[in-house]
Amino acid sequence: MLQIYKKAMLKSKALLLTQGMHGMISQVEGLSKALGFKFKHETIRLKNIWNLIPPKFTPISENVLENRFICDSKVIISCGRKSVIPSILLKKRFKKDVFTIHIQDPKVNLNNFDCIICPEHDNLEGENVIKTKGAIHYLTNEEIKKNRNYLNPKADGKKIITLILGGPNKYYGFSEKQMTETFAKIKNLFIYSKYKLIVIPSYRTPENIVKLAFNYFNDNHLVIKERDKKAYLSALSLADIIIVTCDSTSMISEAAITGKPVYVAQMKNKRSIHRFEKFYNLFKELGIIRDLENKIENWTYKGLDEVNKAALLVKEKMKQNGIT
Repeated sequence: MLQIYKKAMLKSKALLLTQGMHGMISQVEGLSKALGFKFKHETIRLKNIWNLIPPKFTPISENVLENRFICDSKVIISCGRKSVIPSILLKKRFKKDVFTIHIQDPKVNLNNFDCIICPEHDNLEGENVIKTKGAIHYLTNEEIKKNRNYLNPKADGKKIITLILGGPNKYYGFSEKQMTETFAKIKNLFIYSKYKLIVIPSYRTPENIVKLAFNYFNDNHLVIKERDKKAYLSALSLADIIIVTCDSTSMISEAAITGKPVYVAQMKNKRSIHRFEKFYNLFKELGIIRDLENKIENWTYKGLDEVNKAALLVKEKMKQNGIT
């Protein structure tokens, strides 16, 4: 249910539509910043059964939306399944007066949007499609450097390894057994080699896994118990080596901005991970990631900054559509 300003009141700013998940927020906010727009977030909620219905079978109607919000923006940036319907609805209302961008595969006709931004491993094709290597995000090297001293791991001259934890999804279970095996591999490989460990949880990391990490690595290492963006940025800056759990292509993409070695801690999957495997293979070919196995290696690559590349292409499309 939308409250919509008159066309004359649309402003040169972005309305960000997501389901409120960190990975989605990172992508829409990152693009808005790269485009140079001020923005406001709107968390989309659908009514009852429509939460279970794919977008292509969902009516383009205000009646499927749980929450009201105001649109006074010329640019609409959406990400995630639930945000597809309100974005299409706004385009139908405002037509050429707004420019709609959807991030990721919307699972509907791509022509419903002015622009689609998606990773190469999504295999989308179209004149309005901009492909990126991995997920775009809101991290910048400047922000990472700025927050370097936020944490004080007391490394005593040791090299630092940062472990970034994801959480369960429909592909990975994230059981305590799996995580204990991962922790043991890290302990045997790095900690006995005189590395200092920083553990950073994400918004999807279960509390029992955070507690497990704290108890496993004890007081000799720094395990952050709360979700803290500044701690995340600081840990990325301090790290000599980064390890990311395999469940999140977004967090792996974020780590890739640093140009530092990124190990992926693989876990047993619950279902087909074809898209994940395509992503891993691409990042391996780019020299960004390697699987966490039984030896320590160091390598370098040019840090990945896809959001600014995508923003340049989006600006050109906006200009063609008369949106400034």
